Amino acid sequence: MSSPQLAKAQPGREADVSSFRDQTFLGQEPFLRMLYLERKRTERSGQRFVLMLLQTGGLLRSRNKQKVFDKVLETLLHTTRETDIKGWYETGSVVGVIFTEIGSAQGRAVASALLTKITTALGATLSIEQINEITLSFHVFPEDWDDHEPGGPGASALYPDVRRKAAASSVDRILKRAMDICGSLAALILFSPVLAVIAASIRLTSRGPVLFRQQRIGQYGKRFTFLKFRSMHRNTDSRIHEEYVQWFISGANGSGQGAQTHKAVFKLTADPRITPVGKFLRKTSLDELPQLLNVLKGDMSLVGPRPPIPYEFQRYRVWHKARLLGAKPGITGLWQVEGRSRVTFDEMVRMDLKYASSRSLWLDLKILFRTPAAAFSGKGAY
Repeated sequence: MSSPQLAKAQPGREADVSSFRDQTFLGQEPFLRMLYLERKRTERSGQRFVLMLLQTGGLLRSRNKQKVFDKVLETLLHTTRETDIKGWYETGSVVGVIFTEIGSAQGRAVASALLTKITTALGATLSIEQINEITLSFHVFPEDWDDHEPGGPGASALYPDVRRKAAASSVDRILKRAMDICGSLAALILFSPVLAVIAASIRLTSRGPVLFRQQRIGQYGKRFTFLKFRSMHRNTDSRIHEEYVQWFISGANGSGQGAQTHKAVFKLTADPRITPVGKFLRKTSLDELPQLLNVLKGDMSLVGPRPPIPYEFQRYRVWHKARLLGAKPGITGLWQVEGRSRVTFDEMVRMDLKYASSRSLWLDLKILFRTPAAAFSGKGAY
């Protein structure tokens, strides 16, 4: 993976290492900025990259720390390409290398090959004691969103900006959670007579449970049980909706059918699975009220992006997944009050990203105040 230009450097030449450090090795902020930009490029191009992190441990606390660090940089000089991005992931403790555009090769196979190459090179340069102070880790982007991985993408080394933003907004997060708890409790008490009437109507007009439970994908890919009033007949086949979602997501990206053959809405306009009571509930969005329990539990917020169904999430392009990073899923959001089912899928995602980048308690309040009018107008609801 080394370029012809880098291969000319000779081991032990301090001038080469100094030049490499001054001109090519980035500080923490520029390096993290480049990591962010590489993610954005991959979201559009699909060209994967690998992030390597070298944790120095106690290596740079030794008496000859500069000499040791120069040896590490020299090793990186000979084992990386000129186009790879090198710098401080965390100043003074974690060195990062972004191996760009790894092509069609399997990301994990590339990471394994890089691990072998770099550990071999470091072993030829450093002592056993120094090697033991180093920890190497490799992270492939785009990554699989594994619900069983602690923290999911939110804890991933590939998203330091997301972690920073979450830490910086801890007060806002506490206030938002307090608003969620107070708001959902107040709404459950206020709408308790309505909830009872809806439950009785469902029970009396169709067979099956009052509540519909479904697995949804929440923030950072975490799965949770999503609650709604049942609006469909019992034991219905989900394939009709799955096929429609597949068409809509791909069609919105230009690869599916045009709008001439289907009305561009996010829900089926004539779903045969819906009961007469369910049709009214969906039209008025009253079927969403049980999600107040999801908000109390902490899986959802009052305001945020809608949580996708797993088969919908599987159709997402890389950049679509970013809508699940910036905010917890909500009962209502910009999509519901500004576009609802009348906008394309890509436009919905852009609304969610816009909300995540500009969210505040004031914005949440404005969306909540606009929600009743949007819900009972019935525009875009099916």
